[in-house]
Amino acid sequence: MKYKLVLFLVFVASYLPAQQSARIRDLEKERSAALAEIEQTNLLLNENKKITSNAINRLSLLLQQINSRKKVINVLNQEIEVLDKEISFRKLLIKSLEEDMEKKKKDYAVSVRKMYAHKNVQDNLLFILSAKNFTQTIHRIRYLKEFSIWNKLQADKIVEKQNEIHTEKLLLENNRQKKLELLDVRQTEEDKLNRQKSTQNEEVKSLEKDKKKLMEELAKKQRQANALNREIERIIAEEIALSEKKAEVAGSENRVADEKGGYAMTPVEKNLSSSFEGNKGSLPFPLKGNYKIVGYFGVYQHEEFSLVKLNNNGIEIETTPNNEANAVFEGIVSRIFTIPGFKNSIIIRHGNYLTLYSNIEQVYVKQGNKVKLGQALGKIYTDNEKGNSTLHFELWKEQTKLDPLPWLNQSYQ
Repeated sequence: MKYKLVLFLVFVASYLPAQQSARIRDLEKERSAALAEIEQTNLLLNENKKITSNAINRLSLLLQQINSRKKVINVLNQEIEVLDKEISFRKLLIKSLEEDMEKKKKDYAVSVRKMYAHKNVQDNLLFILSAKNFTQTIHRIRYLKEFSIWNKLQADKIVEKQNEIHTEKLLLENNRQKKLELLDVRQTEEDKLNRQKSTQNEEVKSLEKDKKKLMEELAKKQRQANALNREIERIIAEEIALSEKKAEVAGSENRVADEKGGYAMTPVEKNLSSSFEGNKGSLPFPLKGNYKIVGYFGVYQHEEFSLVKLNNNGIEIETTPNNEANAVFEGIVSRIFTIPGFKNSIIIRHGNYLTLYSNIEQVYVKQGNKVKLGQALGKIYTDNEKGNSTLHFELWKEQTKLDPLPWLNQSYQ
């Protein structure tokens, strides 16, 4: 039974290290990705200044940094768990190998004693000559020869088993060392997490003291957002009315709206709209380099600051100074306009879909221009007082606002 157990453990050991190593490599990649996220957020936090008007963005970045740190610790825990399992398995394997070796040693000792008891050539000769017939004589000669070979094989197997045990002990020690290193790394990450939580708590307390100023700042931002929304709705309604007039002139067979009261599209625009829709979930983020989402679509309560309820028609993407806004899909520059609080805004039409890029300091395109996927549309405004650069991005279909995130490829983050 024990021999079968040893065989099973050896069989498992032949592929377990490769399997565990692959798992460790995957976890190390996850950990590296999470650390890269932390580094990216650090860069943006260093750009942001601790002032009330910038507080919500800072809190969002701090929260993302904390979540990324928790992810690192979680991955480290998984790595340690994998090593613990491998250490336990190797301990069991070494114990079984040692037991098997002891049995082989005992069997070999018995056979050696027997061999020495009959080591005299005369004894062997008498053993052969005492055979009852010729056939038995041949069998006894063969037996003595095979017995000698078997003894040598047993000795070789014992040496082989000793080498195997030595190798497993080295691997076990290596696993133990790796575990100690990971435990040290985990402790470092936990210390950093606690410091980040303290920083977050201090900033929340500071905001609570300056509640009136914060609420005034948020109310101002909401008024500006409402003004932007009204202007977008006005532009969309104007373009729908214009498309309907063109449909009447050109004939309904050339321009057709998908829905009553919608934008009447040409066949080319219809194809563009279908192509845009078919790329849902695959569209690139509207900027490159270091960036983080600090404001989300819809009405939501801030996770760490109960006083704040936010309402957003798109998403806010924090980035580094001098970054550019890029088109998420090919289309036509429909309108360029200015609204207080959002600098320049660019609307790109993709059939009956529209994307909006706001807070643009320097515009690279003109109304009516055709743009390609990924084309730079303008330089994002950097607020030197706040120390941040934020792109406001929206997605519309006809006159309906859509959450942009499900349309964007999350791997671009």
